[in-house]
Amino acid sequence: MSEKKRVLTGITTSGIPHIGNLAGAILPAIKASKDELTDSFLFLADYHSLIKNNDPDLTYTSSFEIAACWVACGLDPKEVIFYRQSDVPHIMELTWILGCLTSKGLMNRAHAYKAAVFENEKNDPDKGITMGLFNYPVLMAADILMFNADVVPVGQDQKQHVEMTRDIALRFNHHYGEVFTIPDVSIEEDAGVLPGTDGRKMSKSYQNVIPIFLKKDDLRKRIMKIKTDSKEPGEPKEINESSIFSIYRAFASDNQTKNLANQYQEGIAWGEAKELLFELLEEKINPFRKNYEELIKDRSGLEKILLLGAQKALDVSTPIIIKVRQAVGIREFGD
Repeated sequence: MSEKKRVLTGITTSGIPHIGNLAGAILPAIKASKDELTDSFLFLADYHSLIKNNDPDLTYTSSFEIAACWVACGLDPKEVIFYRQSDVPHIMELTWILGCLTSKGLMNRAHAYKAAVFENEKNDPDKGITMGLFNYPVLMAADILMFNADVVPVGQDQKQHVEMTRDIALRFNHHYGEVFTIPDVSIEEDAGVLPGTDGRKMSKSYQNVIPIFLKKDDLRKRIMKIKTDSKEPGEPKEINESSIFSIYRAFASDNQTKNLANQYQEGIAWGEAKELLFELLEEKINPFRKNYEELIKDRSGLEKILLLGAQKALDVSTPIIIKVRQAVGIREFGD
């Protein structure tokens, strides 16, 4: 039998879980976790959330809602290692160690940092930019390397961070000896990044998300707000420029996707396309919604799940951090 591969996925706890999270991370990770040749590490990236969010109530609420979401959508905590980032202090220790070997030039090339600098005025390019934003790729590298993950499924927008993780791990291994596994990136081509209701990337930052657990009527209202072009019923429509089609494809079967593509060529009305998207999402989400409503009634039960997951995570991270400390020269004075 082949050796198991470690697959690691996290979601930042800075808002309500939305269907972009569901398609791009949650469902693919749950599917992968059922593979007998996979060891899945799934975590709540609560320290990452502090980069974008300074509201403690939102951080707390979001952490709970996202944890409940994973379990409601079919995650079996007994079959995976499911934990809060903040419950594994070794991650923050490793972040510092890796940061001491990571070049500033590499961090200067990070897309998020470059975008923030670009938006600032030329006379103060670093206005409002925190060290959290600048060092984000190092923390992400620590998330991955702390468990020597083999595969990291991400959206296209996060691909660079995994590539940086590879660079950081290679540099560490070259300098101190082989300690870290060099991770591979896995990208869901159809569901890596979903558009929001305004056509931009679905993001909590843009407030254009479709939350997973909206009530049925509210889900329909949110879908009906998706922006479209001005083409009339009967006019052929472009699937590559349609937010409706992009979201539909992420949840539909191949046959359903082909059928909708044909209807676009035949000039389907935008209202009808939105209704088809609503019907598909409601069918997919309704069972998860029922599970979620039960889970949110038992906060202590969910906390117990996370603490058990944290202990399993620490069982993996402890020998690795000991090896890292020894490699860099931080160890006991023995004979």
